[in-house]
Formats: sequence, C-alpha cells, structure tokens
Amino acid sequence: MRKHYDFSKMKSRRNPYVKYLKQSVTIRLDRDTVEYFKALAVKTGLPYQNLINLYLRDCALRRKELSMKWASTDRRTTRSTKRSATRPAGER
Repeated sequence: MRKHYDFSKMKSRRNPYVKYLKQSVTIRLDRDTVEYFKALAVKTGLPYQNLINLYLRDCALRRKELSMKWASTDRRTTRSTKRSATRPAGER
C-alpha cells in the first residue's frame, strides 16, 4: 500500500446504501422462540437472525399491533373464587 493517497481530484458522494444498513441490538428471547427460528433456518437455508428480522419487518410494514387482554390483578377476587371452587359450601 502507498503511504500517501491523493484524493483531491476525486468527487465524493454519500453512500446510497446507508439507509439499508442494519443496526445491532441485543434482545432477550424465550428459548422456545429461538429454537423455532433455528429449526426454520435449517428448513429454509437462511440464518435464524435473518428470519427473525424478516418476520419483524413484515409486522412493521403491515403495522401489526398486538391485542392483549391482561388478567385481573385483584388478588382478593382471584383467591375467593379459587376457595369457593375447591371447598364445599358448608366449609366456608
């Protein structure tokens, strides 16, 4: 390699592929989820990280939203329901 390069006559331009670069992140996934994508990777011949990225990208493009309903957090209601269901009526 040369010790000195002359870039003064070159026209510089921005990398047109910058928007396609990926960002490295660390996430914690269930073991079952990782095993599912690893098995799918064997079938498809694609790395499992790429499959996870493709799935998440599809969700983002379709603007998919989770619809989750949380269980009641009132412990008194939960306990009294369990007791009445397991004990005979005369023992309450």
